[in-house]
Amino acid sequence: MNESTPSTEATDAERPQTFTAWLRQSGAGIVSGMARGLIAVRIGPDVLTLMGLVLAIVAGILAAQGRFVWAGVVYLLGVPFDALDGAVARQSGKASRFGALLDSTLDRYGEAALLGGLAYYYAVQNQPVSILAIFAALFGSVMVSYTRARSEGLLIDNKVGLLTRVERFILTVIVLLIGRPMIGVWLLAGLTQVTVVQRLWHVYRTIGRS
Repeated sequence: MNESTPSTEATDAERPQTFTAWLRQSGAGIVSGMARGLIAVRIGPDVLTLMGLVLAIVAGILAAQGRFVWAGVVYLLGVPFDALDGAVARQSGKASRFGALLDSTLDRYGEAALLGGLAYYYAVQNQPVSILAIFAALFGSVMVSYTRARSEGLLIDNKVGLLTRVERFILTVIVLLIGRPMIGVWLLAGLTQVTVVQRLWHVYRTIGRS
């Protein structure tokens, strides 16, 4: 983009497709069909959002007990709820700005619940370095979301970067299922900071210092 004529918008051709966007497009048909079924039995989007949080909390409790594989299984079970709440909201005509805020807020609580469970486990094991890494991972995750939110306040779509929420989720599930959560924690601690820098750079390239 020509920096002498900054724009806060990008055309579809200019905007690179993210992994998250590709994943959503690939599963759009399945998600849409499941959403129609949930609407038929009168299950609303907020219920699905809350169920996703409940599963994340359960996963965090299991992680706190050192039952990492089961924590990964339960955390993975939250995928349908996370994918379906938005689809149900749109198809039922219940999509709202508050619903979007609630979804994003509870997503952060879900991540915090899981990482908090890991922090408790490693505190009991007297591993302070691991606890610091978990704190860095959680802080990085929050900052990735924060930079996107602030960018949207500037009317800039900002979903770029290595670790969007989908990539963070996939990474977390994998390392839990193999019973090596600290591998994922260290990757999260480092790569979320890289993602924050990528998003800041994206905004700078879009609007400069204006």
